[in-house]
Amino acid sequence: MIPLLGLLAGIVVGLVLEPNVPLALQPYLPIAIVAAMDALFGAFRAYLEGSFSDRVFVVSFISNVLIAAAIVYVGDQIGVGSQLSTGVVVVLGIRIFTNVAAIRRALFRA
Repeated sequence: MIPLLGLLAGIVVGLVLEPNVPLALQPYLPIAIVAAMDALFGAFRAYLEGSFSDRVFVVSFISNVLIAAAIVYVGDQIGVGSQLSTGVVVVLGIRIFTNVAAIRRALFRA
């Protein structure tokens, strides 16, 4: 219940404050969101499997976001940012769908 309340509070605060992302960080925001979603779905899968660890989740969440953003940043610096962005999204997308499939199997036994 606490995570849902935290999510709801975060949404309300975001809607009320309407934060602006600096222009320099805008290219990295979608990649960071996909990386964060990967960590969240992985955590939910681990929870359903009975192997969830809050420490692993926090480290996974932060490292996923930072590494994905760093890969895209390096790609921007060498002139292949869009290709590396696509690569990061594809890899994380595959991981997200794999986790969702495992979650579906755990919840619905299907």
